[in-house]
Amino acid sequence: MKRLFQATALAFVCVTSTAAWADPETLKVLGNFTGNKKQVELVEQPFFTGLAKETGISSKVGYSPMDLVNVKAADALRLLKSGAFDVASVQIGLVARDDPFLEGIDIAGVATNLVDQRKVVAAMREAFDREVQSKFNSKVMTLWPFGPQIMFCKKEIASMDDFKGTKVRTFTTSMATMIEGLGGSPVTLQYGEVYLALQRGVVDCGVTASSAGNGGKWPEVTNYLLPMAVSSAMQGHFINLDTWKQFSPEQQEKLTAAFNKMEDDMWALAANIDDDATACNTGKDSCKEHTKYTMTLGTISAAEQARLKAVVSDKVLPEWGKSCNAVIPDCAARWNATVGKAMGYEITAK
Repeated sequence: MKRLFQATALAFVCVTSTAAWADPETLKVLGNFTGNKKQVELVEQPFFTGLAKETGISSKVGYSPMDLVNVKAADALRLLKSGAFDVASVQIGLVARDDPFLEGIDIAGVATNLVDQRKVVAAMREAFDREVQSKFNSKVMTLWPFGPQIMFCKKEIASMDDFKGTKVRTFTTSMATMIEGLGGSPVTLQYGEVYLALQRGVVDCGVTASSAGNGGKWPEVTNYLLPMAVSSAMQGHFINLDTWKQFSPEQQEKLTAAFNKMEDDMWALAANIDDDATACNTGKDSCKEHTKYTMTLGTISAAEQARLKAVVSDKVLPEWGKSCNAVIPDCAARWNATVGKAMGYEITAK
């Protein structure tokens, strides 16, 4: 009887252990906008198409770009938390409306190139992941940039003074504060809404990556390209924690490695496509991989860049810190200890 009991108990442990690691039957993936052709067609879609084979999971992966299923980017984390999707491509600046701490990874004007942006990500990654797990029951799998976010304008912007009275499409709170600090009027629009807004005069300028603007045909409705990088438009892929816990530790390790590779591919893509997209938007002979247009390329002097940085220090950071602290009391302190320390900034109470 003792041996029978032991055998039965062992069998029960084996069965329950196996059941604990049962792969989800379907992995519902919310992808990025199809208009972001390079990121979606070259990296994201092939990644998810081959994910099961690459990692050995038995789940059927269902991939749906958010614009094809009529999902607004700002709702991605809510839908992930609710379980409507298991994995989501997240535009961090937009979902930060639900948690302002998340915008700290890409505050307008703090990192104006990809090298600095990677320093920001390295400094904040652990704190960022803890926040996402706590507030949205989700885990960070990738963090990556679309690339330098510049301005497509209908009118010429020759100096910071030209922003006065100008309506500019923005997509983060800190970016809106920056435009206000320059005397402009920020207008929050989703990427897919910007073309018509520019065409109809709802906005005078739109902020996006050079490649994204090219893919969205923004040069058809704008004339001037201002290469003033105000952010990197940080993105991420997050997985619902309940879904994540259904995979065995070995599967989690394989999934982590696969997502790490996709993250590296996205960073490399951001670095490689910006120059070509700018050349194509402005009709240069060096244009190779994007649609060629005839926009005029503007310039920003060192003095004008300094004026922009002053707005960041005097207005953007204090305003962001104040609003974030109102929701999360230690928000600015946590940012100072991570990004601020890495980049030489400090948000002080005003």
